[in-house]
Amino acid sequence: MPAPSHPAERDDLAAAFRMAAAMELNEGICNHFSLALPGETERFLINPYGVHWSEMRPEHLLLIDGDGQVVEGEGEVEATARFIHVAAHRANPRHAAVLHTHMYYATALTMLQGARLEMAHQSVCRFHGRVVYVEAFGGLANDEAEGEAIASNARSDPHADIFFLAHHGVTVCGPTVAEAFTDLYYLERVARQQVIAQSTGLPLKLLSDAQVDLTARQMRQTTTVQATEYFTAMKRLHPVPAAFSA
Repeated sequence: MPAPSHPAERDDLAAAFRMAAAMELNEGICNHFSLALPGETERFLINPYGVHWSEMRPEHLLLIDGDGQVVEGEGEVEATARFIHVAAHRANPRHAAVLHTHMYYATALTMLQGARLEMAHQSVCRFHGRVVYVEAFGGLANDEAEGEAIASNARSDPHADIFFLAHHGVTVCGPTVAEAFTDLYYLERVARQQVIAQSTGLPLKLLSDAQVDLTARQMRQTTTVQATEYFTAMKRLHPVPAAFSA
């Protein structure tokens, strides 16, 4: 059997699944990550339905085309994954990596009336000007219309990388798996900090607009380097699991 194509990209995306599972960011065997591959033809790596994130190996990932059809690999793509991810990649070509989860604390904010990420801690400033709140909910994304409804927000705001989906979860996008995963990690941390702080019943002590702008600019200067180093370190902690036979 020939080796799967795009080994480096597969290695990164599979590692992201294992890391996310270790942090309990997955929900059962649901939720999905994808990576657009370079080239003129639409090709995406995505997880097959039924493989737990903690056991994800590079060869498990499916290669699909722009119609969501599997062109390499064994298994099937969950319907919601197919419609959400293809539309998201098309909406903003800068978003090579698209990570969708129902992780605890960020998802909790999608369940609260009017909830927003509040600029009360330095770490949340990394998301300043990059967040969209999708208030409409059309049920499960089982058709192209729902996927397009989500992706339309990415088209209307080219700077948006973080999408809070009301009653649903979050989608985090980025130019590389490392950068998108690092944002996913920090998003859950800042959401947890906010939920814990607000649970005290005391008012949040917000940063000033000037403080937020300054801190966001400072963070953007090191985003790529930090994400690359963090992701590399995490890959060492979550190596490829040994193959097994059923």
